[in-house]
Order: sequence, then structure tokens, then C-alpha cells
Amino acid sequence: MRCPSCNSLDTQVKDSRPTEDSSVIRRRRVCVTCNFRFTTFERVQLRELTVIKRNGRRVPFDRDKLMRSVQISLRKRSVDPERVEKMVSAIVRELESGGESEVSSEAIGEIVMEHLRDLDDVAYVRFASVYRNVREAKDFEAVLGELSAEDEAPRLAPVRK
Repeated sequence: MRCPSCNSLDTQVKDSRPTEDSSVIRRRRVCVTCNFRFTTFERVQLRELTVIKRNGRRVPFDRDKLMRSVQISLRKRSVDPERVEKMVSAIVRELESGGESEVSSEAIGEIVMEHLRDLDDVAYVRFASVYRNVREAKDFEAVLGELSAEDEAPRLAPVRK
């Protein structure tokens, strides 16, 4: 592992621990050259994913980019970071187990919105407004209408006699 401070390839692992849900290994490392200490995380990757952008360009899937976009939609919301991490891991697992090595950015956006809808309504609206390129108030009404329609559906389903 390359040292982020001096770029030396000579680093040593000092400590390894699994995270609480055992889906990630956290490793504390030290650079032999400059004694800089840093942390790395190791995750299971089922397959290499390629994202097909709207303009047709293909780029490698980046979990960190997904996490950043979710965190932006959750900014100033009181959502436990552990729940966010589990949600992002579930999204990545869903994408990797889908059987395809190429996935469209639209499909990723829809999956993220499904998960955000369950996690936080405001984050869902924020993400959907950027994803769907909302420009006017009536477009927000459509997004909010989707959210309220899903909230009403469970109430209508269980009818007792």
C-alpha cells in the first residue's frame, strides 16, 4: 500500500480489525520511510462494475462517489452514519449481484432513490431533485406526489372487516 504522505511503497500493517457488521476490515498502517500512520479499509468486491453514463461514456464504478452523493442529500439530517454505511453497502451488493458487469447511471439513481425513500424523506427529495433535474416548483410537486402516494399505499392495503 502506497503511503499517502511520501508515496513510498514500504508500509506495514500494525493492526487489523473487522467493523461491527464484519463487512469491512480496518487496517492501521505505518510507513517505514516517514513513520506516517494511516488507515485503510478492505471490502469484498464481487465483480468489477462499469457505469454507463447518460452520454454513453463508460467509467469504473466508484463506491466513494456513491457515498458522497448520498451524504450530500443527507446533509444536516439526523441520520446515523452507520445506517448510511449499511445502505450504501446494500446498494453496492445489489449492483454487484445483479449479474451484469455494466450498469446504467439511471439504474443506479433509481436504486439509490428506493433506499433513500426508506431512510429519509428529505434526503429522497433532495437526491431526486438533482437526479431528475428539477427546475420548477411543479416538478417538486411531482416528486413529493410520488413520496406521498407511497406513504398512502400501505394505509389502504390492510383493510379489516
